[in-house]
Amino acid sequence: MIKTLSNIFKQDKEKFVIPKGVQQAIPIQAVWADGIFQIGRNKFARTYKFVDINYAVASREDKEAMFLEYSELLNSFDSGATTKITINNRRLNKQDFEKAILIPMQEDGLDLYRKEYNAMLLEKATGANSIVQEKYVTVSVYKKSIEEARTYFARIGTDLVSHFSRLGSKCVEMDATDKLRALHDFYRTGEETSFRFDLSETMRKGHSFKDFICPDSLEFEKDHFRMGNRYGRVLFLREYASYIKDNMIAELTDLSRNLMMSIDVIPIPTDEAVREVENRLLGVETNITNWQRKQNANNNFSAVVPYDMEQQRKESKEFLDDLTTRDQRMMFAVLTLVHTADTKEQLDADTDTILTVARKHLCQFSTLKYQQMDGLNTALPIGHRKINALRTLTTESLAVLMPFRVQEIMDEGGIYCGENAISHNLIMCNKAKLLNPNSFLLGVPGSGKSFSAKMLIVFLALATGDDILICDPEREVRQEVA
Repeated sequence: MIKTLSNIFKQDKEKFVIPKGVQQAIPIQAVWADGIFQIGRNKFARTYKFVDINYAVASREDKEAMFLEYSELLNSFDSGATTKITINNRRLNKQDFEKAILIPMQEDGLDLYRKEYNAMLLEKATGANSIVQEKYVTVSVYKKSIEEARTYFARIGTDLVSHFSRLGSKCVEMDATDKLRALHDFYRTGEETSFRFDLSETMRKGHSFKDFICPDSLEFEKDHFRMGNRYGRVLFLREYASYIKDNMIAELTDLSRNLMMSIDVIPIPTDEAVREVENRLLGVETNITNWQRKQNANNNFSAVVPYDMEQQRKESKEFLDDLTTRDQRMMFAVLTLVHTADTKEQLDADTDTILTVARKHLCQFSTLKYQQMDGLNTALPIGHRKINALRTLTTESLAVLMPFRVQEIMDEGGIYCGENAISHNLIMCNKAKLLNPNSFLLGVPGSGKSFSAKMLIVFLALATGDDILICDPEREVRQEVA
């Protein structure tokens, strides 16, 4: 076995202890305020949050550039650590949405119009997807002390920020409160507004941080689990297609349900990878030579090498070329997905939908049997990898599992500018947060430029105290001004 992989397996091996409570089922031992979690004996993890980019609507040339840049990001992953890329689908909390988006009443005689405008926004939001995607990168590594881990994560964080900025994305470190909030929102879906956590206060009182995030109950069955009043199931990608399209991940996470999908990546140093592939190629050549010798002994001198042996030789040579001449890296990856639903029937229907989407891309998802707890801890952005269904991939093969889709714009106090064509969520833009708050309305005749301008004027009049100056040679907005 490859030395790096063997070392990681050896380090990850730990004694299984049956959890005696819900808190013990959450595999986190200690947290620090800066966001570093201790998740095992001398094992530390840190999570970084990155924003989405407009990959789905980009041109072919831009997609290729993004793909190559993302490949460079994957190549930059450290060989001594395990990196987890997580996509978190969470439903918009109605209370948070109303607080951030709706226009507050001011009792100035215009509240009637504010109510009508708010009703329009709520109607649009209800008809929209109302699912928000958050994306994380979790790096877990074995270090002797928290000081060593902190130094390591400072270096890794700088690399991630620079690579994501080249992609047009933005990567920020998550502190302890942010990460615990993400876990709380998953464990206690529907109670997002009830999260309250103060690390210093918790330490002073001697409380456990797990009390603030854990669900009321966790029951693990053969092929699903119960989490409070909700049901959940963990799937893993068992069979990969020979060629995978770059929109498969986007389609899998397009389900309008609470889910988390994680890709655990173990990069292998190039020298070890080349040595391993050369040994495999040597083994294939030896098998072919032995087969030919056997045929010659039977006086069959014109025998053609069997197709499977020829294919093995061809693929091994291609893999070796990728590693040596095309700057690819060998990586081991496992893809896990956990989704939740209110009822068992809904859970089964959602599972069928996910399996259908995977089959459309010639891939095969399977339910983890008697491994739901391990699968759950693998899929969550904690830093664990308890599922060993690893697949050998090159950088390009892994980059096809593209986590980027479309950028969401939902600013607090923003103006309603329409609906996102890809995700169908509202576009709420607060121009005051932009470097240049000026805007132009461009479009073909009849596309709604005047209506958009009038709606903007109405919004500014209702929501702000701004002075509104209108230069209107065509006298289009007489009624609105009057």
